[in-house]
Amino acid sequence: MELIQLGKAAKSAAFELATASTAQKNRALAIIADELEANAEKILAANEKDISAGREAGLTEALLDRLLLNEQRLAGIAGDVRNVISLNDPVGSEIDSKVLENGMSLSRRRVPLGVVGVIYEARPNVTIDIAALCLKTGNASILRGGKETFYSNMELVKVIQSALEKAELPAASVQYIEKPDRELVSQLLKLDDYVDMIILAAVLGYTKCVKKTALFQ
Repeated sequence: MELIQLGKAAKSAAFELATASTAQKNRALAIIADELEANAEKILAANEKDISAGREAGLTEALLDRLLLNEQRLAGIAGDVRNVISLNDPVGSEIDSKVLENGMSLSRRRVPLGVVGVIYEARPNVTIDIAALCLKTGNASILRGGKETFYSNMELVKVIQSALEKAELPAASVQYIEKPDRELVSQLLKLDDYVDMIILAAVLGYTKCVKKTALFQ
C-alpha cells in the first residue's frame, strides 16, 4: 500500500471539506446513518468473519464482545451519527476578539486541522465515531484500526465512502489503511507533508492527541 497516495488524496479532500457548508456536512452524515442501516446485512456478515477469526485465534469472550456488531448495536451507531448532526459546527466560530488602540478589530476563529491520522484498537464503532466527528469539523481522516476488526472496518469505510459520494463530497475524506502491518504505522507517522495530527487510541482506553510536527520528525 502506498501511503503517500493516501496522504495526497486526504490532503486534497481536506481542502474541499474545509470550505464545505454545515448543511453539506450534515447531509453527508445523514446519508452515512441511512446507509449503515440499509447495508446492515453486509456489515454484520463482515463482522461475523472477524468474530470467527477471533475465536480461532483464541480471543477471550470479553474481547469478542467488544468486536461484536448486531442489529441493535448497529442501529445505535447510526443513531450516534445522527446525534453528531445536531452538534454545533465549530468551523468559523469565534474564540476571542479585541479592538486595538488604533481601532483595528482582531479575532481568533476555529478552523479545521486538515488531515487527521487515527490509530485505534479493536472496536468497529470507533471507525464510525472518528469519521463522523472529523467530517463535522471539516477534517479528512486516515484510519488504522486493529486487525481483529479488519473485515468490519473495511465494510464500514466502504459504506462511508459511498455515502460521501452521494453527498457530493470526496470519498477520500475518509480512508482506511487496509494492511495491518506495523511498518505501515511507522510510515503514517512520517507523513508530515500530508497528515497534520495523529491520534493514538491506547489499549487501556484513553485517547492521546499529539501534533506530529512536534513528536515525529
